[in-house]
Amino acid sequence: MSKDKQPLAYRMCPRTIEEYIGQEHIIGKGKLLYRMVKADRMSSIILYGPPGTGKTSLARIIASTTKSNFEKLNAVTSGVADIKRVASDTQNSLLNPKGKTVLFIDEIHRFNKAQQDALLPYVENGSIVLIGATTENPFFEVNKALISRSSVFMLKPLNEQDIINVVKNALNDSERGLGKYDLEVDEKAIEYLARVSNGDARIALNAIELAVITSEIQSDGKIHIDLSVIEECVQKRAIRFDKSGEEHYDNISAFIKSMRGSNPDAAVFYLARALYAGEDPEFLARRIIICASEDVGMANPNALQTAVAAAEAVKMIGMPEARIILAHAAVMVATSPKSNSCYAAIGKALRDVENKNTGQVPMHLRNAAAQGMSELGYGKGYKYAHDYPGNIVRQEYFPEEMKGTIYYNPTSNGYESKIKDWLQRFRDECP
Repeated sequence: MSKDKQPLAYRMCPRTIEEYIGQEHIIGKGKLLYRMVKADRMSSIILYGPPGTGKTSLARIIASTTKSNFEKLNAVTSGVADIKRVASDTQNSLLNPKGKTVLFIDEIHRFNKAQQDALLPYVENGSIVLIGATTENPFFEVNKALISRSSVFMLKPLNEQDIINVVKNALNDSERGLGKYDLEVDEKAIEYLARVSNGDARIALNAIELAVITSEIQSDGKIHIDLSVIEECVQKRAIRFDKSGEEHYDNISAFIKSMRGSNPDAAVFYLARALYAGEDPEFLARRIIICASEDVGMANPNALQTAVAAAEAVKMIGMPEARIILAHAAVMVATSPKSNSCYAAIGKALRDVENKNTGQVPMHLRNAAAQGMSELGYGKGYKYAHDYPGNIVRQEYFPEEMKGTIYYNPTSNGYESKIKDWLQRFRDECP
């Protein structure tokens, strides 16, 4: 394929480490990765970060600077046989006198365990220097054995100034970029593109290329790119959110913690982020229900009712109106007084059941469900609370081994403060 037909994002890949934009925290002058590349002393590394942040570009720079044999595999289309071929070629002294290969594996998280294990002996003995690239968290997706033999570098989304620099480089480069066109691009259009690209240089370059090649030359002989043109080419703002990956878990974690932390604004923000990216509204409704019980609990018993009602309404209504119902429930939970006393109570009780001799249900609390059981003591001595003043009666409800145990400790928050006062009186009267 001729260069002109290649995507702009591909053509504008940096050729040297000096042309590389962004990721100063790992590739800035004097940083470890910078020194490794410049000295051609690579050890196995894993580059981890969102799309468009420069993982493949770094691999290409390493390929162009290393004196070692360089091979590239894509985990989607490659398998164990390809790994063995690379290893075999590496050990062939005629093909590879240095006996070392720098192997770049794109999307390494797509390799299964057997494929990743096939790399281990060669990475361990140093004959293969692995460069793995992944958009997924390698600590979840890559074998621990490979992780322990590699340095993990986390790439961050490019900041807006980085994106502006990338776009301007493309506009000014007449050899690989768009410099051969007579362009007039509004600064506001570039700034907008930097904002909506969300740190992904590829999105920005694809949009500016589309804007240029689809715009007509005006009467002054120039192609004019203004804000409206860029808005049309971008269509929808990019958002870093993978419904099945780490972004999903990070976003839902932030959503729950914002509700728990009584911040309705942040809760609505993370809710909007999830909905914009296509998250299942019913999943979000379930998380609100859990938070209503775990974190609000008896401080506002109505929160759970609202959350459950919202979940049912979401099923009936569907998107886009379901967004309003979800926001209603999320704000209700976020602005409610908080108590995790029920959550703590069941957790403590379960630990006791698992780890202690908790005894048997007292005989007076058992039902005499069949003839003859009452003669054995089932239900004997049980006191029916409604027969006593205030519907309270002094009576032991615990097994002998668990007498005096307290699991539920109400807070003084919201409605639970009333429960706390009542329960204290009950415990005083019926210890």
